[in-house]
Amino acid sequence: MSDEQQKIKRLALNIKKNPKDSFSKFALALELLKRDQVTKAILLFESILKQEPDYLGVYYHLGKLYQQTGNVQKAGELFTQGIQLAEEKNNSRTKSELLEAFETLKIETDYDS
Repeated sequence: MSDEQQKIKRLALNIKKNPKDSFSKFALALELLKRDQVTKAILLFESILKQEPDYLGVYYHLGKLYQQTGNVQKAGELFTQGIQLAEEKNNSRTKSELLEAFETLKIETDYDS
């Protein structure tokens, strides 16, 4: 079993033991993305967002996945929510990343809030 497979197995076991472990879900989603398992990653990110809407890191990644899979409206809404949350948390770096992602979305698609 490769190191990647072991990491995925370990993270999945952590989540099974503690279904509310957002950190393990986030890490597992990123590992799954490396293997092009987009649908599973989206489900994990959505789960984090549902149980812990203040988990700021999920907004960028899930928004980009929505954009990648053609769900432009959801991507725009998520970026907008993330920008507001980053502002509330005084997290200028994440806010900047989300603003850039949102601008890119608007340029690359016909997104109109």
